[in-house]
Amino acid sequence: MSTNAALKAEKREGTGKGIARKLRQSGRVPAVLYGREMDSVHLSIDAKEAERLFHSIPVDNTIIGLEVEGEKEPVQTLVREIQTHPWKASLVHVDFLRIQEGVAVELDIPVHLIGIPVGVEVGGGVLEQIIHDLAIRCIPSKIPESIDVDVSHLDLNDVLHIADITFGEGIEVMVAQERTLCSVALPRAEEEVVVEEVEGEEGEVVEGEEGEGAEGVDGETPEAEKGDSKADTGGRDR
Repeated sequence: MSTNAALKAEKREGTGKGIARKLRQSGRVPAVLYGREMDSVHLSIDAKEAERLFHSIPVDNTIIGLEVEGEKEPVQTLVREIQTHPWKASLVHVDFLRIQEGVAVELDIPVHLIGIPVGVEVGGGVLEQIIHDLAIRCIPSKIPESIDVDVSHLDLNDVLHIADITFGEGIEVMVAQERTLCSVALPRAEEEVVVEEVEGEEGEVVEGEEGEGAEGVDGETPEAEKGDSKADTGGRDR
């Protein structure tokens, strides 16, 4: 189950850039609350309070009880979008989605890899995580804080796909089953060295075979083949 948090909000009258600008100048941030079978509600939230909260929780999957002024009970919500200023990093606008008990929602959940793979600890490999957040669909009471995956059994060149993971009951994964979650491979520098060594050995063998096939009975290259050799080099003597 995801953690819960609370945030106070006030209803605001009117919309537009002018009103939004005045709100920000007064230390508040324009917001909107929307959801299934409800009209959108225009709100404002305290900028500092919201920034403090958003920095202390996993925003994507934390249920926030929005305490709207004039409402008897907090509205259970999920943050759907946070807009920030391009260079000041301050909040510009926040979208809240009202959630309902028993009604499934789609959201992103962080993926945590647990343990040290055998291929890393013993084989000297590197663990590469491809997917860091996973899109799922579930009812609010089933929202997990994170998806923890044990990778301690992975050896060198092992790959873990979405299909290899067991998820909790009621969680529907919105990602293709064949997608790679993580893998264990040799460090890239070592891979390059191995490839270069293999190519060098093959090159020596091929060169030796060509030399033997080109020589005549007495060990000398026939004149015709000498001519061909010169032609291949653009007519220049070697």
